[in-house]
Amino acid sequence: MREVAIVAAGMTHFGELWGASLRDLFVEAAQGALTAAGTDHLDAIYVGNMSAGQFVGQEHLGPLMADHLGMAGVPSVRVESACASGGVALRTAFLEVASGASDLVLAAGVEKMNDGADVTAILATASDQETEVYHGATFPGLYALIARAHMAAHGTTEEDLAWVSVKNHRHGALNERAQFQRELTTDQVLSSALVSEPLRLLHCSPVSDGAAAVLVCPLDQASKYTDHPVVIRGTAMATASLALTDRRDMAFLDSVAASGARAYEMAGIGPEQVDVAEVHDCFSIAEICCIEALGFAPLGEGRHCARTGETALGGRIPVNTSGGLKSKGHPVGATGIAQAVELFEQLTGASGDRQVHGAEFGLAQNMGGTGASSVVHIFQAV
Repeated sequence: MREVAIVAAGMTHFGELWGASLRDLFVEAAQGALTAAGTDHLDAIYVGNMSAGQFVGQEHLGPLMADHLGMAGVPSVRVESACASGGVALRTAFLEVASGASDLVLAAGVEKMNDGADVTAILATASDQETEVYHGATFPGLYALIARAHMAAHGTTEEDLAWVSVKNHRHGALNERAQFQRELTTDQVLSSALVSEPLRLLHCSPVSDGAAAVLVCPLDQASKYTDHPVVIRGTAMATASLALTDRRDMAFLDSVAASGARAYEMAGIGPEQVDVAEVHDCFSIAEICCIEALGFAPLGEGRHCARTGETALGGRIPVNTSGGLKSKGHPVGATGIAQAVELFEQLTGASGDRQVHGAEFGLAQNMGGTGASSVVHIFQAV
């Protein structure tokens, strides 16, 4: 397999983008990447998207997006794995380039969630319809069960969860593309409206619109497009049971641990060598569970990391320097690519006030549902 690098990135603002359509957002992000690379050629396009058919009534996104990008004729396909759709689109693009089938591939993600659809019901389609949705379960409810399981097993508190939100909003306040560019206090989080006990409104990621895109090519061709490529050293995916109650331990994300272990093995590094990470904090408890599964904190100890500053900028392992899903926003199909954009910028020294100085290795972890799918990428600056 050939070595593969990211050579350019593009991304829209995330938020309630009423004036832009799904296709507008895709083109803005994709054109940003193409312009940065100085090219108007592509061999293939992968579009990460969870549910445009339900959010905006549009399927068959591959040819639609290629056409609106001015690339009609280029092979283009939608990739779906719930909230991990963007990460899986990147993995698919990596594999196409690594195999030698293509030399320049666009991996993008896009979602338009604020057009009047029943967002809770649409997102619930990523959980088990027979054993969860039929009985009234929603994703806030399912992640509340994960939080309660973690509390029972490890003594985690609501305040521990609140510190994750506080930390990520502190980072997001430095990100001009974030949906919420403002800091929070623990008191604000703990006094916000109860959504599904113990999760409150400010423990939850928002409903978002947005798109992100990266260009990947063989490392030995990267100099055509940039002086600062970022190599994809590891990529892996794993799955778990769709229904939360079928898991051996609701407080531990097996798919995250498995995808992380495989990515570390492929990259030839361990978690202690990662300098900066983006993980899937759709709810504050998710970040705690993810950093434990990825080996950034011992089992049961992830609850302390935001409070002590270990996962903050300047800490031992900065996590979600973009603001994470909580502050940056979570247009579900775009999230995995947006994580890659953040790490591409971190590893090329382009993150401004969020910069992790001297970062060599970055890790992105993107998951679908309650962790029924998880994809991990490990990047290295060269």
